Formats: sequence, C-alpha cells, structure tokens
Amino acid sequence: LDMSCFLRTRKHFEKTENREFMIENGKILVETLVVCCYGKFNPIRGFTIRELEIATNNFDARNVIKDGYAYKFYKGFVEDRTVSVMKFNDILNDGHEDCFNNIIFASKLSSHKNVLKLTGCCLETRIPVIVFESVKNRTLADHIYQNQPHFEPLLLSQRLRIAVHIANAIAYLHIGFSRPILHRKIRPSRIFLDEGYIAKLFDFSLSVSIPEGETCVKDKVTGTMGFLAPEYINTGDFNEKCDVFSFGMLLLVLLTGQKIFDPSRGDEIGAGHYWLLHYVKKCIENNEFDEIVDPIIVSEGPRVGKEKQLQGFRELALMCVCESAEDRPTTVDVAKRLKQIYQHLA
Repeated sequence: LDMSCFLRTRKHFEKTENREFMIENGKILVETLVVCCYGKFNPIRGFTIRELEIATNNFDARNVIKDGYAYKFYKGFVEDRTVSVMKFNDILNDGHEDCFNNIIFASKLSSHKNVLKLTGCCLETRIPVIVFESVKNRTLADHIYQNQPHFEPLLLSQRLRIAVHIANAIAYLHIGFSRPILHRKIRPSRIFLDEGYIAKLFDFSLSVSIPEGETCVKDKVTGTMGFLAPEYINTGDFNEKCDVFSFGMLLLVLLTGQKIFDPSRGDEIGAGHYWLLHYVKKCIENNEFDEIVDPIIVSEGPRVGKEKQLQGFRELALMCVCESAEDRPTTVDVAKRLKQIYQHLA
C-alpha cells in the first residue's frame, strides 16, 4: 500500500468519522431540545419506535396520507388521539439534514394556526421520525387535481380562504422573527387541509433563515421548476421575494386548477406553454383568461361580487409572479390584499 493511497484512505475515514460524530451530536442536541420543551412553550414529546409502529400498524401502506420521494406521512393513533407521522426514506444521503430542519423550524413555527403543529419525534432510527398533529383532508394538491374521487370540489370561497391562510403563514415566517425565514417549497403538495379546510403549511426541508447582515441566501438551485423565481434560477440567490413568486404560482394553480407543467397544453399553442405561467400570459394576451378559470369555479354560477373577486385574485397572482423581484409585493401586502378580496372588499 503506497503512501498516497494510505493518505486517501485515512482522509476518507476521517470524513466518515466526522459525519458520524455530527449525526450523533445532532441527535443529542435534538434530545436536549425534547427534554427542555416538556411542559413548556411548544412542547415536543419523545416517542419510541415501538410506539410509532403500533400507532401506524407497522407503517402500513394503507395508512399513507402523503407519499413523496423523500418521505411519507402516515395516519396514526397515539393514546386514542390521531397524529400524522413523517418518516424519511432511509436511503437519502441528506435525510438527516432535511429531518432536523423540519424539527427545528416546525418547533419555532408551531404556534401559528396555519403551520402544521409539531408534536414530537423518535430518535431511535437512523433518520429520526417526526410526529405532527393530525390532518383530516390530505393535501391541497389532492383536492385541486381530484386525486381522490370522494373529495368534494373546492369552491372559490374555499380557495380564497386557503390562500389567506397560507399568505398569513408565510408572512409570519418573513417578519415574525429577528431574521426572516424562507420556506422555499411553497406549492399545493406542501399544504395539508384540516377539518373545515383550514390550511396547514408543512415541509421545512429546505427552509433557512437569512443570516444577520445579509439580504438573501445563496445556494444551489433546487426545487420544482415552474415554482422557482427567475432570479433564483439565474443566480442561486434566494430571498423573501422568491417565496412570493412561488406563492403567486400557487394562486394561479388555485385559480385555474391546472398543473404547473402539462405537455397537453402545448398541443394547442406550442411547446413553450407546457408551463402554466407561459400559458396564462398567452391567454391574457388573447383575452381568453376566463376560458382557463377552473370549470369548478365557473360551475358555481354567477353571484354578486364573484367577477370582482376573480379579477382581484388574478391581478394579485400576476403581481406576485412579476419578472422583476422589485415589482412583487411583500407577503404582508399579499396577505392584506387577499383578506380584502375574500371579504368582498376589493
């Protein structure tokens, strides 16, 4: 074994050992957080893996309420109380980072009624398992795209109310702390609907606080294309206005009921309009926007103030997705405007 090979092997061992130390120390940190929170603000309970196996019937696939690439959410029962159990895919290299991010940010934000409330976690697995409050009606994406045949259609008033809820939650992230928190994954599949269709924002895997003295964070571009702001794609810089852009795309999904990417749209007006934003802009140019409003909204029939609500909804969505970040409103302004539209004050 030559010296260079020996040094490479030693360096690899040291990196592996350091990573194991980091993971172990991270678990200790979370354990301390759990202990410190008992009986205090936003209490976090420690669960054993056996408790969660019993709660979910050994993580039975029939109890899955959200199935994603990185994790699954299971419906469970703990002490006759319904919970939602978030279990990460064990093969993920960055599963620990995503998991701890969810624990840290969810514990900070759980006091907000439109953020999925953290209940506790289990530290006995390679990647900790997280426990949240129960959710009754799956995700907004399931409802908008009718992924479950028994779901009732979402009416315009319900969609506006959901938009108000999520705008309030994002505004809280942006201004409720000494340093703004960026969510970075705002989309229909990251919003649960509780009883009464109360919206709950979740999944803080990519969330980050803007460092002191900085105006943005710089990172490799990651996320779902179509929801990403153009300046983030071009520079890797992410700030509050990038969240606003994603929220604007969410509004367009709520308004049209269409997916962010759909190849069938290109059959009519060209491949560039596979993307929802391009498609919407083209329809507006041709004075055809009314034709792409979700048929469910149209089928509600006319009522006093409906057209004004739709116009206000559309205008606000387009302001949020302006090409220039400077021209986009703040989340606080968005939340105020949506409340006006919802209350027929537009």
